[in-house]
Amino acid sequence: MKRPFLRTVLTAYAFVLTAGCIAAQAADSGKFDGPAELPRIYVKSALADTPAPGKSILAKDATELRSALDKAACGDTIRLQAGGEFAGNFKFPAKSCDDVHWIIVRTSAADSDLPAEGARITPCYAGLASLPARPRYACPTPSNVMARIIYDGKGSGPLMFADGANHYRLVGLEITRGLPGATIYNVVTLPNDKATHHIVFDRVWIHGTAQDETVRGILLGGSKHVAVVDSYFTDFHCVAMGTCTDAQAIAGGLGDLEMGPYKIVNNYMEGAAETIIFGGGAATTSPTDIEVRRNYMYKPVTWRQGDPGFVGGVSGKPFIVKNLFELKNAQRVLLEGNVMENSWGGFSQTGFAVLLMAKNQSNKCPLCRVTDVTFRDSRIAHVASGFQIGTVPSGAGGASSGTERISIHDVIIDDIGGSKYGGFGTLAQVTSSTPLLKDVSFDHVTAFPPHALFIMGAVIEQGQINNFTFTNNLVSAGQMDIVPPGGGVKNCSYQPDKQGPTGVLKSCFTKYNFSHNVILGSKGGWPSGNSYPSDHAAAGVVGFSEGRYRLCREKDGGECKKSSPAFKAGADGKDIGADVEAVLSATKGVE
Repeated sequence: MKRPFLRTVLTAYAFVLTAGCIAAQAADSGKFDGPAELPRIYVKSALADTPAPGKSILAKDATELRSALDKAACGDTIRLQAGGEFAGNFKFPAKSCDDVHWIIVRTSAADSDLPAEGARITPCYAGLASLPARPRYACPTPSNVMARIIYDGKGSGPLMFADGANHYRLVGLEITRGLPGATIYNVVTLPNDKATHHIVFDRVWIHGTAQDETVRGILLGGSKHVAVVDSYFTDFHCVAMGTCTDAQAIAGGLGDLEMGPYKIVNNYMEGAAETIIFGGGAATTSPTDIEVRRNYMYKPVTWRQGDPGFVGGVSGKPFIVKNLFELKNAQRVLLEGNVMENSWGGFSQTGFAVLLMAKNQSNKCPLCRVTDVTFRDSRIAHVASGFQIGTVPSGAGGASSGTERISIHDVIIDDIGGSKYGGFGTLAQVTSSTPLLKDVSFDHVTAFPPHALFIMGAVIEQGQINNFTFTNNLVSAGQMDIVPPGGGVKNCSYQPDKQGPTGVLKSCFTKYNFSHNVILGSKGGWPSGNSYPSDHAAAGVVGFSEGRYRLCREKDGGECKKSSPAFKAGADGKDIGADVEAVLSATKGVE
């Protein structure tokens, strides 16, 4: 008599949770940041959101883990022996679970032995006090309290989620590969053609090995409602002239199934080609509602050939490096509070930090789009260039569905190195092919590119870029204000020295707002309402330590000789340039 009553209560509770979720989704729908719509749905990933009220199962070896995965009921917790090693390839089966009956797979260590929920795991919890050439992490007493899952085969492994797998949470696990010399494609696979959903990766260390080719940490595939939180990703790289090309910590946006929402929050992440990528292959749908916040995206400088501590593949060839974040197929993406460091040229890209460019890759994704992207309150450092934004046809000639509604604001880019990092040295490349780029906004950005403010252009016969906003930014012009991307007289930015900056804007855009900017070193020629101090001193900009730029006020003394013309001079009455204190607050504790 009690069981039906309990089932009725739980069913009612599940309905309440679902109704609450729908209400939350409706409340978030329709919110915009500048031209970009924000995500409509956010994944809930707290432990309180993933209850497992069932029994506890202890697994001490690989055989017991396989048995536990097969036999576990919805609501059970599978505890893997802390400090133990589980070798093999493990499939997470589909079960009829729901929002109040998750299956948790975790270390057997006590919660008190792990970082608190919401705090990032590090290799310290696998017994490693530090990792060579990586940022330091706090580790007063290294102790191996994680359970280690390792794959000694070829292909992909050790974790695979079956078609329909749902409501799994992984906690306190080290997930890696073995077999030196093998190429591993996905350490964790959510297949492109399988409809997995409601998966949470919480405080896990997913990694490759120092010199082997490990392509991806997590392939998101055809998944929905997936969160990756408080975790650590290292050593994902492909070797030049090796067996793979692009390596990432997390990749998604491929296939034919509905994809998203996704939550990627508070992780340390390494990926040689792209730390995170959505798109870049065949797809008929676009992933939606993607939250990427408070992640530390980093490439070890020892991956760069010529560094005194250089580490590449066993062949001696370097890893293939491209950028720090890339979108070729995604819609409604929020990037906020991230720190992104180290990107250099040398392969098919030239060291841009961020690429936002819809692409019909190999003519297999005509519906691919990059739309409604918000990039805010973040820091970028030690890169060859800043943003690469546009549309581009594939090598096979097919057009994508376009790049539209991009909002970039309150971003600090420190140390744009240009040739120092094997690239051009520009704030942004803004270019358009087919279809036309639309609605791009830069507002309150601080960056000092050494070569040019923009690479800018569009093919005249294809039409002008629709709607470009560049306001309230503190930047430098570099050696020249605008450089064309090529194309000769067919390009709207042909001979920018003769057209002048305003002439290029008129030629390239149907509509633009270019005002209230402080452009260091520019010779002028931009629309009215901008100022052109000769250098940082004349601009009253000081405090260059780690990108902590500060505007001089009257009577500041010290380095300040006079008030900055950027002080309270924005169109909105705020300081021109990024809100430095807001950016530092948003990124505090991320490194």
